[in-house]
Amino acid sequence: MFKKVGKKILREKLINEEILEIIQRNMMPMNELMAYYRCAIMEVETKFKVLNEEFSLQYDRNPIENIKSRLKSTDGIIRKLNRKELPFSLESIEENINDVAGVRVICSFPEDIYMLAECLLSQDDIKLIEKKDYIKNPKESGYRSLHLIIEVPIFLKNEKKSMKVEVQLRTIAMDFWASLEHKLRYKKSIDPEEAEIISKELIECSEISASLDKRMEEIRNRIEKKC
Repeated sequence: MFKKVGKKILREKLINEEILEIIQRNMMPMNELMAYYRCAIMEVETKFKVLNEEFSLQYDRNPIENIKSRLKSTDGIIRKLNRKELPFSLESIEENINDVAGVRVICSFPEDIYMLAECLLSQDDIKLIEKKDYIKNPKESGYRSLHLIIEVPIFLKNEKKSMKVEVQLRTIAMDFWASLEHKLRYKKSIDPEEAEIISKELIECSEISASLDKRMEEIRNRIEKKC
């Protein structure tokens, strides 16, 4: 068993060294690709900001509480390609890694999530690649969020290029739960028995959080009917 583990570590080390050598030889094209992903993030962020502004003007409310974005690190890209047993190349990254660019939209209420997703996907320059609804179908851990993989065009000096972006939409409560769950999951010192107990408590907290979202949404709807 230890020999197999040792061989696996050695193989991964050799693969990573080879990939780093490829990156160093192709630093400029890699930097260019990452710049394209940053541009795609800006395009998606702008679309959501415009939608938020429109709702503010028309309905006197803002469905978006916050927008966060991130670009996957080179190490993260390498690890994902290794897990998928895919070669390292710019073409491989663009074709196979859908979450290099990520935008997270934090909403006030669950209804806002679906409304904003529909508004985004109805725009004629947005192409839906994949949709995963972890709100209606939560993960076993209790995780809830709506995930969209989309293609958005970026306009360069001499061309238009389509780039993939992962969009996550969730409520404040869902984001709070996911943030804490992520921190707790990566604590290495927890023994298996205690980890199982904590997992059950996290699922229960997720259900409480979802119930709170629903109740707050119902209160909001009641208030709006009275106005």
